[in-house]
Formats: sequence, structure tokens, C-alpha cells
Amino acid sequence: MTAKPAAAAARATVYGYPRQGRNRELKKAVEGYWKGRVSADALTETAKDLRRSNWQQLADAGIHEVPTGDFSYYDHVLDTSVMVGAVPERHRPAVEADALDGYFAMARGTQDVAPLEMTKWFDTNYHYLVPELGPDTVFTTDSAKQVGEVREALALGHAPRPVLVGPVTYLLLAKPAPGVAADFDPLTLLDRLLPVYAEVLADLRAAGAAWVQLDEPALVQDRTPAELNATERAYRVLGGLDDRPKLLVASYFDQLGEALPVLAKSPVDGLALDFTEAAADNLNALAAVGGLPGKRLVAGVVNGRNIWLNDYERSLGTLGTLLGLADRVDVAASCSLLHVPLDATAERDIDPQVLRWLAFARQKTTEIATLARALAHGTDTIAAELAANRAALASRAGSAITHDPAVRARTAAVTDADGRRSAPYAQRTTAQRAHLGLPLLPTTTIGSFPQTAELRTARADLRAGRIDTAGYEERIEHEIREVLSFQERAGLDVLVHGEPERNDMVQYFAEQLTGCLATQHGWVQSYGTRYVRPPVLAGDISRPEPMTVRWTRYAQSLTDRPVKGMLTGPVTMLAWSFVRDDQPLGDTARQVALALRDEVADLEAAGTSVIQVDEPALRETLPLRAAGHAAYLAWATAAFRLTTSGVRDRTQIHTHMCYAEFGDIVRAIDDLDADVISLEAARSHMQVARELAEHGYPREAGPGVYDIHSPRVPSAEEAASLLRKGLGAIPAERLWVNPDCGLKTRGWPETRASLENLVAAARTVRAELPPSA
Repeated sequence: MTAKPAAAAARATVYGYPRQGRNRELKKAVEGYWKGRVSADALTETAKDLRRSNWQQLADAGIHEVPTGDFSYYDHVLDTSVMVGAVPERHRPAVEADALDGYFAMARGTQDVAPLEMTKWFDTNYHYLVPELGPDTVFTTDSAKQVGEVREALALGHAPRPVLVGPVTYLLLAKPAPGVAADFDPLTLLDRLLPVYAEVLADLRAAGAAWVQLDEPALVQDRTPAELNATERAYRVLGGLDDRPKLLVASYFDQLGEALPVLAKSPVDGLALDFTEAAADNLNALAAVGGLPGKRLVAGVVNGRNIWLNDYERSLGTLGTLLGLADRVDVAASCSLLHVPLDATAERDIDPQVLRWLAFARQKTTEIATLARALAHGTDTIAAELAANRAALASRAGSAITHDPAVRARTAAVTDADGRRSAPYAQRTTAQRAHLGLPLLPTTTIGSFPQTAELRTARADLRAGRIDTAGYEERIEHEIREVLSFQERAGLDVLVHGEPERNDMVQYFAEQLTGCLATQHGWVQSYGTRYVRPPVLAGDISRPEPMTVRWTRYAQSLTDRPVKGMLTGPVTMLAWSFVRDDQPLGDTARQVALALRDEVADLEAAGTSVIQVDEPALRETLPLRAAGHAAYLAWATAAFRLTTSGVRDRTQIHTHMCYAEFGDIVRAIDDLDADVISLEAARSHMQVARELAEHGYPREAGPGVYDIHSPRVPSAEEAASLLRKGLGAIPAERLWVNPDCGLKTRGWPETRASLENLVAAARTVRAELPPSA
């Protein structure tokens, strides 16, 4: 194919970029600041160095316009709350005493003050801090961060485009503040918020910003007429301002749908739309509204959420179609590159053939610039790049990694009966209670215990050859003994081995499955300073040998109390990995489920009576549009049941979910047919317990009473108070007591104190129950 040059030369841009630095310098600086080893000035300088490096990398790759304001010490939604003055009353003293410490107090809490609630950013594994608003909220302008970064970029010779969370999305992400009526709608504050955005826009224009990007990803979800009317009003007001830069409204993760004509008719200067496979309908919808005459279109044709190389010919076909639909078409990734690792060239252990298939953030910027060059000057200018791209795509399509006949045959042979337990829950629970002999309000943890420096050193020593396998296993056994001993002393009822051998709840399994690849430097931000290295599910999946049995059996040998076997579920394996895009997700989930089913069977055969299969990603992977929910939940819940349904009645199956909105998937939680589910509930004040009760959820549940994403230690009375709220929704014979999530990121002192308080709370509330309970 040969594309003609665009009438107005296409330019390359991105919506956002990874923040952490090549060696996670930001994580180290922020955590050093928390521990008092790094000064505020040193932290500020590290941040400036990282921004400078990011902008230069983008410019060197051929990106014409760099994002500013997307950089954050912790979270960009929290930054927006600071920008508009939406600081909760309980945090104001800390913010007024020291802005930086107050910022981190909102994110992490203090011993005396709870943090903001944290949940998933749409259907990604990134977590944001939920704004707390009420009818008395007064917004005030603080544009210092945004203005400062524009000036930094200009001083370095770059063309900056500040990136802000748009006002509609900000309000739609918010929740009523504590003490505010649950039916309060934050969107009613729009007219109060818009003047603050107007002031920020004026400040950015004065600082030298020619364009400002307002991110409105909430508009790709199903929206009511009232919400669409609010969107129309917001952009009529902001677009009509005299003192403002040009406005680019950005959407991503899905099609814009009914919001597209609203924004197309508004007096903004451009739209940024996702044109990857997930949002293919945007192209037809854009044509249906007559395009964007006189406006700029930023076309997201490079997938910003996955790591597979772009198909240049397909993208150029899309871009060629778009040329007639806008005054100017520029090229971008589909969303911020925050969601992918920084640089694939840092990987030394991946087969060079497979490495050709991968594109991390730096490679994606090259792809964007290459496509922009072809659009501006014709495809003849990228002939060599097109040839290399075709060859890499053909290599992947024909690889034995992506097609294992044995795996495909086994998957094809799965029947509906393979996904059903042999008896209903009511019959199973009788057998389980008789076998386990647990008290009312049984206590447990989610699985992981603190990952100490000694554990990380042991893994590094093993990789470097400083210790052999026997020496490494001796260290792991020592840690398991310590963890078991503490749990017995603390009085927990169902124990865990603590997962000291695991680097990550997904990566650990992926490293032992065929068809999966692990990276050494593929870090992606999950929240704050928490970074993960998502595995790459590149081909057909199978389990060559047991993965967890050795350590679970050892732990059970140390105690008479039940020890849970701990696995990561098939949906979470997909959600927290970079998954092949050449077959339906449901097919890959079924392959993973069969591999895990083998592990469940081996755990049970080894004497494990309680097996937990975590699915924290079940809600976050839910399609953003309701039209896709049923099909997704059908294969997702079927994959879980395929994993867990081969066990005896007396074997108790647990699952776990955290940090997501569960209300709209309660029926799917029921469809998992797990015997016990543990869920995040502390920051959301037991909301999920009420949602389970409203649905009539018939099984056992453990809504968390200890928020593990904060360093604060909840008192026994605080945990007891939450537990009493839980009892208001779930009867005592079906209520468990546990933290919100695993304890991997916490330190031992706070873990010990918090779990001792959790057990004390359970005993206190247990004693308050009537004798018949």
C-alpha cells in the first residue's frame, strides 16, 4: 500500500509516560523520603531529573509535543484533588503544616487519620485515590504543580501539553465524603468546579501552554442523559472561555459512544480517541457525526495497554480513513503509556525472536513517530520499517510458542460438567464444618506476609549463584516456620505459609507455566510506590509440574491447624499479565484454568483442606460498557469453576477480591460457587457486606477489617466496630474475620500488632454473640 501525505503534516504525541525511571528511581526516592533518608529537596530534584529524562526520550524518538502534569509522586487523581482544593477536612491540618507530608497522608493515612479510599482506574490494574466530596465542598485553585512543569518543559526547549483529569470524569470518580448522605451525587458540584478549571487553564496559558489535554475516560462508559447534559455544559463553558489554551478532550479504553456527538459539537479544539481494536466503533461513530471539521483529531492507533508490536499496515489503513474526517490528524498511543514498561531493550533473558514481538513505552513512541512520518510524507519513507514489521508479525504468527497441539486438544475436550462441584454449597458446608472444626467468626489472613529484605536478598543470591538451591530452600523454610509460629501465637484459626518464595502473585506462577515469559525490568506502577512486573502470556499455557505443593505441605507439617493452599486465579493471571492478543481472552483463560486445576488436585492429594484461588481482578476486567458484561462474566466465572470444581465436598474453596467496586458483579461472585470469599471493605466502611446482603449472597464471606495499604495499625476496637457492621449484613455463622488483602507490602511490627488486634476484635465480638448464634 502507498499512503499519500496528509494535507496538514501529522505530528506524533503521547498522552502520558511511565513515571518511575529506568531503575525505579522515583520509588526509591519517595520511600527514602518516608523513612527520613531522603530530604524533600532531594526528592524534588529526583522528580525533576526524571521528567527531564522522559521529555528528552520522547523528543529523541520523534514525539513533537510532550505531556506535562502526568508525572506524580503517588497518583494523578490525588494531584487533581490538590489542584482543585478538595482536601478532606481530616487531612487539612497535615496539608497546612506541610504540603508534601499532607499529600502522602491523604494517600497512605497516618496512625490517627485514615487515608482516602483506593480503587482501580477503570479496567486497569492502576489504583487511584478516590476524591471525597459533599454538598459543603469548597473548591479552590492550586495550579502550582501544573504551571511549574510547563515552565520546566519550555525551559528545556520542548512543546508541552499539560494533561489534566477532566472535570466530568473527576466528579464521576468521586464518592460522598464520610458523614455525607450515600445518595449525594458529586456531579451536582460541576458548576462550582468549572470556575476552578477556568483559573487553571488561564494560569497554564499564561505559563506558555498552547494546548491543554483534559482526560475524560469516564465518558467511554454508559452514561445517563443527565451526565451527558453535564458534559455538554462543562465543555460549552470551558470551550467558551476567552482566556484559555486550545483544548484537547481525550478519551480512551473504549468507544466514546453517545458522548461523541456531544463533544464533537462543543467549542473545544480537538478530540483524542482510541482507535485500537477495543474501540474500533469510534471510527464509524466519528464518520456518522460528520467528523471533526475545523478541529484536531489525535488518533490512538498504537495500543497503550499491551506490549505487542503494532501492525503498521493496519494502523496506516485506519489513519488513512481518518484523514478526511478532521482538519488535522495526529498520531498517538490509545492511552497513557503509564500502563506498560519503559524499555524492551533492557531485557537480556528473552529469546531474541520473541523480543521482536514486543514494544514497551520507548518502542511505542518509535512506532507512533514512524506512523506519523508515513502519514505526513508517504509510506515510501518508512519502507524498511514496514518490511521489518511484516517479518516480525509473520514470525509470531508461525511460532511453535503460540500453538501447542496438546494444550489445544485438552481445552477443546472441556465439558460443562468439568465446571460444577459434585454437591451444592449447603451440602458442602456441612462436610467442611465437620472436617475443619472452626469457631464462629474464624480468623485468617489473605495469604502473603511481609517480604523482608532478607527474603529479597535470598532470591537475588540464588539468581547470582551466591547460594545454591539447598541454601535458598533452607532460608524459605526458616521464614515459613517464623510465619507459622507467629500465627499460632496470635491465635489465628486458618493459617497460611506466608508465600516467602513468591516474588509476585502472578509472576511466580507464570515463571512455572509453559507459554509464559518473565521480564527482568518490565516494571509497571500499580499504586504509589508499588510496581509489578507483569508476565507475558505469549503462547499456549500448560503446567509441567506442581508449583506450590512442596511449600504448602511443609507448612502443614508444622501445625495441627489448617493451612490454606494459595493460588492466583485464571482471570487475575490474565488481567495482571500482558496477554496474547491473537486469540479470545476466554480461550487463554481456559488454558490457564486447566493448568491451575491440576495444581488444585495436587494440593488436595497432599492433604490441603482449604484452598484459596484469588481473583482480585474479576471486577477490574469487567468491560466498561454494559453490553459486554454478560459475555465476559460467562467465560470468567466458568474459568474459575473449571479451576476449582474437581475437589471433594469437604475441601473448602476460598477466593479473594480487593480494591474494586463489587456491587455490579455480586451475581457473578455468586456464580463462582466458592465456599468463602474475602473482600476489601475497611476503607469503604463495609459497603461490600451490605451489597452481598442485598443480593442475598448465600455463602461465607470475610469483608476485611484491616486496611493493609496504609501503614497505620487499626486498634482492636476499630476492627471490632467494622466487624459489628459486617454482622449487620452477614450472619455470624457465615462471617469470617481477615485483612483486606495480603501483607506482602507491610512491615513486621505493624503486621504483628494489626493481626493481634484483629484476633482480639474477633474474640470480643464472638463473646457478644447470643448463645444460639
